[in-house]
Amino acid sequence: MNKLLIGILLCSIGGAASATPWTVDSKNSNVNFISTKKINVAEVHHFNSFSGQLDDSGKFALTIDLASVWTNIEIRDTRMKELLFEVGVYPRLVLSSNIDLSKLADIAVGGTSVMELSAELSMHGKKQTLPIRVTIAKLSENRLLVVSMQPIIVNAANFALTPGIEKLTAIAGLTSISQAVPVSFVLNLTR
Repeated sequence: MNKLLIGILLCSIGGAASATPWTVDSKNSNVNFISTKKINVAEVHHFNSFSGQLDDSGKFALTIDLASVWTNIEIRDTRMKELLFEVGVYPRLVLSSNIDLSKLADIAVGGTSVMELSAELSMHGKKQTLPIRVTIAKLSENRLLVVSMQPIIVNAANFALTPGIEKLTAIAGLTSISQAVPVSFVLNLTR
């Protein structure tokens, strides 16, 4: 009888653990983007503050604090926050998607899987659905690594960011700033 009770208890604990949401470990993750100015001068930038979660229904959301943009040049960070992102009005970017949890459960510890996802990007008061291809590695039963297999191209015009890019181009005295921005990520998730 005691063995039966212990077995039932262990099963219920296991079931509860699997329902625990996955959380993005932002200290061991990164979200990068590349800006291109003067036609062929490219620079890599990133965000310092973001959070994300994959819940037990398969809903994933990554929220980026746009005021945390880091370009290694303080005045450029300030201009991007104020003129491009307009963080006083639009403080966050949200990327959301639905993940097939059965496919996730099928990945063996130490194994990987490629997934094609449809994700909604919400930024600057606009939304767009984008295809995203990721590799998911199951590092342990409680750790996942999710990596973009190719950059996601964010088009400024789709998010009403063209006026901000024009202001940045003028204030910096540049001939051009590209409106197509490649974005990539490496996300560590734990539960």
